[in-house]
Order: sequence, then C-alpha cells, then structure tokens
Amino acid sequence: MGEYEHVLLKREQDTVTITMNRAARRNSLSADHLAELLAAFRETGETGASGIVLAGAGPVFSAGHDFGDVAARDLAGTRELLRLCTDLMRTIQSVPQVVVARVHGLATAAGCQLVASCDLAVAARSAGFALPGGMGGWFCHTPAVPVARAVGRKRLMELALTGDVIDAATALDWGLVNRVVPDEDLDGAVAELLGRATRGSRASKALGKQTLYAQLDRPEADAYTIALEVMAAASQTPSAREGMAAFLEKRSPDWRD
Repeated sequence: MGEYEHVLLKREQDTVTITMNRAARRNSLSADHLAELLAAFRETGETGASGIVLAGAGPVFSAGHDFGDVAARDLAGTRELLRLCTDLMRTIQSVPQVVVARVHGLATAAGCQLVASCDLAVAARSAGFALPGGMGGWFCHTPAVPVARAVGRKRLMELALTGDVIDAATALDWGLVNRVVPDEDLDGAVAELLGRATRGSRASKALGKQTLYAQLDRPEADAYTIALEVMAAASQTPSAREGMAAFLEKRSPDWRD
C-alpha cells in the first residue's frame, strides 16, 4: 500500500487499519494530514478489503483542525481546507468497506466529526468527545453536521453551545458510538464488531451502505422511493441470487464477491 508521512496503513487479511500518525500534534488535521487520510481511504476503497479501522497513534484519537495551519490561511484558503475535510468525511461514507472508528483519549471538533462520519464506532472507557468551538472564537459549524445526525438536536445543541467534553458512557447513551469497553479490550471489541458487520456478501454490503446513506435524513416517502428501487434491482445480483438459493437449498452460501 502507499507510503505516507502522517498516516500508517496496515492490512491484515480483509481489514485495513488507517492510523493517524501525528501523535506530537495530537493527530490534528492539517491540510497535509487531511490529504493523506483522503488518499488512504480512496486507495483502500479500491482494494478487496471488507473493513477499515480508523485509529489514532499517541495519547488521543484526534484534536481536530490544526490551528497553526488554519491561522495562516485567508478566507479562500480556509474554505479550501474545509472542503478537503468535507471530502474526507464523505469519502469515509462512500467507500464500499465498513468503517469503524477506534476511539481512545479525546476526539474533539473535527476529530469528533470523524467519529460521527464513520459507519460504526467503538470507544475506550477513557475516551471523551467535544465540539469545543462553543467555548472559543471559531464555532464548530462543519463538525456539527454529522454529529447532529448521530445524536439529535438537543444533544447537539448541548455539545456545540457548551463546548464541554462528554465521557464515553454519555456518548454511548447519546448514540455517538456503538460500544464502550475497558481500554485494554478496545482492539478486541473493534475486531469483534467489524467481524459481525462484514460477514456475508461484500458486494451486497457495499450497495447496502451506499443506499443507507442515500436515504437517511430524507422524508419517508423519498427514502422509500430510493430504497425500493435499489432493493428491487439488487434482487437480481449474483449475491442476492446466491443468498436466496442457499436458503432454499438449506446450505451455506458461497460468496464469490
């Protein structure tokens, strides 16, 4: 896989782990780091891997945007940086693989945005989450977009307006993460959830993920229109045919995709 300065890529069987590797900068998201993360997800998206783990090296998951980078930019430059960040978030959701955030330490601002943008998230008990712009001079406008869709309006308002850190148990209760486990069990819990989320037909799963994101947050009638047509078309795919045949013939399916 490609060589990167700020990102580590490691493949084990069908899982690729993408690790943010700017520990000295608390995995803050400079333009260079964002560009490498985007390239890493695009590269992995083209492989036959079935799952991706997004992790952070060092004491925290990610502290969000690198203010040293932002402060040096004018309006056009900052807009370009935020577009790059948005491209990364949307790519996480568009790649065919199931993406799980492995969260330890703090995930703040755009780091919290990363967690909310992943398909699934597992947090260590010591993890914390925040949109700290509410306490400063640069409000967390873009990080709030996927967080709102995960936690709902009133909880988003509390996160965004106070800027306070919520602990992992609260993040679980609010729907920002799927699991909270003791720190020493984090890797095992990530692997277990990813294993269950990637079983079955890879092609079917990829289409399913794409369609879920297409219909989420749309009015119910529009969501049904999208889901109905995709599901009808998907019934003719080899994976659907094999799945139904295996059920009717009372045998294990042979997933060739």
